[in-house]
Amino acid sequence: MSKKSIIARNDKRQRMINQYADRRKQLKAEGRWEDLDKLPRNSSQVRYRNRCKLTGRPRGYISDLGISRIKLRDLALYGKIPGMTKASW
Repeated sequence: MSKKSIIARNDKRQRMINQYADRRKQLKAEGRWEDLDKLPRNSSQVRYRNRCKLTGRPRGYISDLGISRIKLRDLALYGKIPGMTKASW
């Protein structure tokens, strides 16, 4: 489980990305790079990190489900994900 402060920081970045998305798109289209530099750094999409919705784990993220590989395996073993079972052959 990630620290709550790390998860909160990432959530704050997501809010800033949504807030400044239109302005950043407009400035990029106009080529006004100096004005783009004056915007907050956390409003850039590349600073956002995909994290597991359940644990906050940053590595092994499955984008289709929004969870990490470890939680995916746990949920599949307990039958919590419909149609997914552990493979055995």
